[in-house]
Order: sequence, then structure tokens, then C-alpha cells
Amino acid sequence: MPEAAPPALGTTHARPHPDAAGRTRSGVVLATVCLCQLMVTLDASIVNIALPAMGHALGFADSALPWVVNAYALAFGGLLLLGGRIADLVGHRRALLSGLVLFGLASVLGGFAQTSAQLVAARAGQGVAAALLAPISLTLIMVTFTEGPARARALGIWSMVTAGGSALGVLLGGVLTDLLDWRWVFFVNLPIVLVAGLLAGRSVPAVRPPRAGRPDVAGAVLATAAMVTLVYGLMETDRHPWGSARTLGTLGAALLLGAAFLAWEARFATAPIVRLGILRVRTVWVSGLIVTLLGAGMLVGFYFCSLYLQNVLHYGPLAAGAAFLPFCAGTMAGSMVAGRLAARFGGRAVLTTGLLLAGLGMLWFGGLGVDSGYLTAFVGPSLVTSVGVGLCMVSNTSMGTSGVDPREAGLVSGLLNAGRQCGGSIGLAVLSTLAVTTTRHAAEGGDTAAAALAAGYDRAFVVTAVLLGLAALVAVLFVPSPKRAPGARADAGAGAEAQASLESGARR
Repeated sequence: MPEAAPPALGTTHARPHPDAAGRTRSGVVLATVCLCQLMVTLDASIVNIALPAMGHALGFADSALPWVVNAYALAFGGLLLLGGRIADLVGHRRALLSGLVLFGLASVLGGFAQTSAQLVAARAGQGVAAALLAPISLTLIMVTFTEGPARARALGIWSMVTAGGSALGVLLGGVLTDLLDWRWVFFVNLPIVLVAGLLAGRSVPAVRPPRAGRPDVAGAVLATAAMVTLVYGLMETDRHPWGSARTLGTLGAALLLGAAFLAWEARFATAPIVRLGILRVRTVWVSGLIVTLLGAGMLVGFYFCSLYLQNVLHYGPLAAGAAFLPFCAGTMAGSMVAGRLAARFGGRAVLTTGLLLAGLGMLWFGGLGVDSGYLTAFVGPSLVTSVGVGLCMVSNTSMGTSGVDPREAGLVSGLLNAGRQCGGSIGLAVLSTLAVTTTRHAAEGGDTAAAALAAGYDRAFVVTAVLLGLAALVAVLFVPSPKRAPGARADAGAGAEAQASLESGARR
């Protein structure tokens, strides 16, 4: 049976009202989703500074410690697509409030964890909750603000929160771990959950969604199983060589699960979590590929910078967290000027420049050593990388969401968020293995423990720079070049509107 024609964007309950009350409600919606997105991105990095303390307190093996980060990223990335679909089925407010409650409960369990297994399980629970919250936050922006300057401004704020949240997470993790205890990196979520829940109850309409099919549970299980198997196989390569039967078997199983997921979505799912045809839309697949590479660069960068500061320079948690202040400032600055620069130079130029700056900063980080000073060797690459991240986050999100059918807002939101999380998870798995292997070889060659660690981290930074360079190449080759109309206004709002419209028209 053919589907009913979708309502025009902004013509349903999500249409922003022109009066003051409507503008106020839209503002509260934006504040709500930004709080949710802030918590989601904070928790991707807030544990980084606390990892050594967690490992010491709960007896983590060194090879198992990355799972504190990966448990969150895997559950988050693997279930994002289902999370977006659930929001379409049960309604945005119900799904949002459910995600907040689950996030709060998982945070309490993590804060009171007594074993490493309990902590990893709590992190996975946070990831499941984040998989509900993240797609809803972007979807609510897409259906609350009509396409044009209003949505461009909202996306700019949302992107700034997303990009800055990871850096702020490292800073906050250091402050809480040093002044209180590592358990407070979990407890800090509770006031955010409370405030966001109260705002959501006041601003997000409780609209019953149209009748739809059942959630694609089988598709979600296959996607998650494929990702978990892939990342597990990659992480184990530090103990089992790439050519070993165990590694080849695990990676082969991941490929089979991925193929089964695609086959299920294409042939058997009655309400697939991914309409595969959406991947033929140029702006969607290009934005998804870029955000996957960018996600790998961001997560890996924060992870190894945190370890370098503590394990090589021997910073305490508070000092290590404070060391990321320049990164926070640079990310905010890049996000704030991205729209204005796009208006003048075009979205592709800003996106490419941002990716190149981020890659250059990571390459600069690749020169860190045991004698590197903070001001001379850390602040510079932090500023270059963070400004680049801020520029490309805003530009890439605007491109990926432009001109999207409102019925597929949740799907596209889930795809972009899934790309960022899965890219980060895979990147961390591969580069953790690379760093451990490099460190082992350096130690066997006679390097001191600190020098061997620095060598492993440096190798990871250099490979991360290569990944970001590949993302820049993708932007140059495939992002549509905007053809601005004569006399177009060169302000941020008009530029963002033109960029969104032109990129939408360039979809294939």
C-alpha cells in the first residue's frame, strides 16, 4: 500500500508559532535538546581523565580499560538507528523522557559500581539511553524550525554544543575526579537529567504519532552485533596477529553480520530502521562518511591526549582536565564563525578547511615527547585542531540535514549520529591496538617506559591526521559547490539558508 503523502515540513504540531509564546516554546525546545546533546557528548569523553583512577579502583587490566569508552560508544552507535525509529513510533516526548530516565538510572549504577564488569555494563546502559536521546535532539530541531535562517541558527548552536561537549567533558572529568572522586563523572548527569526532563515536559508536545509498523528489532540486533564483533576483533589484534585464525574469523563474522543486516533491510524488514535508498542521496552519504572519519579523529584525539598528559607528563586529573581549556575555547570559536564564513566562502570551503586544520593539529600532536612542554607543544595543536573541529561540525551537519523529508528526519539524524559514534569506536579500537603494539616494540628496543608510551600515542595521532586528511579529500571531491545568487547577502543567516537550499538541490 503506498504511503500517505508526508506533511510539509513545519505544517504539523512542530510548526513554530509566529507569536511570542511560540518563539518562547521553540527556544525552550532548543534548550532542551541542547542539554540532552550536551550530556550525550559529555559522557563520550568525561571518563577519559578518570580512566586511570577507575582502573586502579576496580582492577581493570590495561587491555580492558578502553572498554569503558567503547561500551558506551558501541551501544550508542549500534542502537542509534533503532532509537530514531522508536521516536517515530511512540512520539518524541515519550521517547525523550524515557531516554532521560534510563540515562539517569545507568549513571547511578555506574557511580556505585563495585567491579569492572558493573562499570562497563553501566556505560553500555548509558549508551542505550544516548541512542534514544541523540536522534531525537536533532530531529526536534528539524521539525521545530523551518528550513532557512531559523533552522541554520539552531543547528549552529546544536553543533557548537556537540563539538564543545567532548572537550568540556574532558575538562569536567578532570575537575570532578581530582576535587571529588571518579564516581562523580556519573553522578553529575543527574541534575542535567532533571532539568532536561522538566523542560521537555513543558515544551515538547505529547502528540500521538501516526500508525506505523513494529520497530525493526531484528535489524537493530544485526547492526549492533556486526559493530560489536568488528570492534572486538580489532581490539584483540594487540594479542592476536592480524593473520591469525581468531582475528580473521572474528572480522569475517562481522562482515557476514553486516551483509545479513543489509539483506534484511532490503528484502525482509516491513519497517526497516534504514531505508537503503536514503544512502543514495548525495548530501546524506557524503556527510555520513565525513562524520564517521571525523568521529574517529575526535574520540581518538581526546582519548590519547588524556593519557599522554597523565601517563607521560604525569599531570593530575585536575591539571589534565584544565589543559583542555584551549580546546574548549577553539571549538566554540570555530563553531561561532562557521556560518558567517560559509556565507562568504561557501560550505565546501569551510568544511574542507576545518578538516585540514583538524588533521594538521593531530599531525602536530604526533611530535609530542617526554620532554615536551605544555605551552610549547600542547596548546598550539589544541587550538588548531579545535578550531577545525568547530568549523567542520557545523558545516557538515547543515549539509547532511538540508532538504530532508520530515518523515525521515529521525532516520537521517540517526545515520549521522551513528556514523560519528561508530567511527569513533572503530577508530579507538584500531588505534589503541596500534599504540599498544608501538609502545611494546619501543620498550623492547630500550626506550624508557614514558618514551615508549609517547611513541605509541604519537603513532596514533599521525594515523588520526591521515583519517582527517581523507575526510578533507572526500569534501573536495563530493561536496556540492554552492552557486550563490547575485547580490546574496553575506550575513550568517542568509549564507546558511543559501547553502542549505543549494545543497538540497544538488542531491542526487
